[in-house]
Amino acid sequence: MTTAFTEQDTAAMHLAIAASAQALARGDMPFGATLVSPAGAVLMTEMNNQNTAADCTGHAEMVLVRRAQKELGLEAMRGATVYASGEPCAMCSGAMFWGGVGRVVYAASTAQIGEALGGPLLPLRAAGVVNGAMPAVTVEGPLLGEDAVAVLRKFEG
Repeated sequence: MTTAFTEQDTAAMHLAIAASAQALARGDMPFGATLVSPAGAVLMTEMNNQNTAADCTGHAEMVLVRRAQKELGLEAMRGATVYASGEPCAMCSGAMFWGGVGRVVYAASTAQIGEALGGPLLPLRAAGVVNGAMPAVTVEGPLLGEDAVAVLRKFEG
């Protein structure tokens, strides 16, 4: 789904994409995510840590949700927005739902990720995972997809 995005959306996505480049530079998969409060405050940004933490579930969104719950509490995530450099997988979409996130905005789509990285890919899109969820989770994107894809293409896996 494509939406009219705000300057705030674009700024938060730039943070997520910058985190994806940082993850790549340290030897992890090139993905980042930013958590923004319902009031518009940037709460935190995280990056993928699958390799550095030896954790196959260390996707940027999972790392973000885990850290946010520990440091800020679940209440801080209720109705918040997560900006993800890549469209979240089923695992991450579920984690964000359980964390209370109300909106997810992604940069590179699942198809773009598949084209750039190859390898394993879950065919279930983020919106499909949360379709019919109560409370509802809105999934929007792509936003700055080509910027995120440029980082993905630097990955040598």
